[in-house]
Amino acid sequence: MRRLQDRVAVVTGAGSGIGLATTRRFAEEGARVVCVDLDEASGSAAAAEVDGLFVKADVSSEDDVARTFQAAFDAYGSVDVAFNNAGISPPDDDSILETGLDAWRRVQEVNLTSVYLCCKHAIPYMRRQGKGSIINTASFVAVMGSATSQISYTASKGGVLAMSRELGVQFARDGVRVNALCPGPVNTPLLRELFAKDPERARRRLVHIPLGRFAEASEIAAAVAFLASDDASFITGSEFLVDGGISGAYVTPL
Repeated sequence: MRRLQDRVAVVTGAGSGIGLATTRRFAEEGARVVCVDLDEASGSAAAAEVDGLFVKADVSSEDDVARTFQAAFDAYGSVDVAFNNAGISPPDDDSILETGLDAWRRVQEVNLTSVYLCCKHAIPYMRRQGKGSIINTASFVAVMGSATSQISYTASKGGVLAMSRELGVQFARDGVRVNALCPGPVNTPLLRELFAKDPERARRRLVHIPLGRFAEASEIAAAVAFLASDDASFITGSEFLVDGGISGAYVTPL
């Protein structure tokens, strides 16, 4: 399918995990992809793989974010899709009783402030052209509680969800759609690193997934490509859950 033919898509966190899988999927769908990452090696490799543009940026820096979207526009002449995906889940973000203020602030900056900045700087380009799709990576934890908390991560994703809903309503009549993608646990390097350090944490999560496994990044990328495309033309302000049934389950299968 070539649903994004000749559209310009900006992907943050493009060097690995969901971002890399989505970069590949966008390219398969015909998009010209701007790969944004703080890691120059992985980000530039992703851009080279899809014949795209690499921009090294700290997405919690407004100057870097403004420069990113300007670079996309200068290179390709439009900004049609923004997948605001970059995020972190460090081990020192744990229970509220254990998580320090520095860890709290660092996660909020990368996971929530970055999405605010990317939306702030993408929307003007989209309004001028009368169309655009923004997909912000939230999480299923934005709609559910967990007894094994990562408190700042959870709060940041709740903020992404609420902000996406409001922006989707505010800019709908400008032709700009804004949706929050809410993945369940995904088999990415970030998750594998976290769970390798704490296998019990992985086991406690896996048992609650009705499909009985973590998602693959390519499955999440397929959902992002749908939301970016005209197939989702009547979807905005939504919490788009791709969670293997977690949020719909009360008692999971044995």
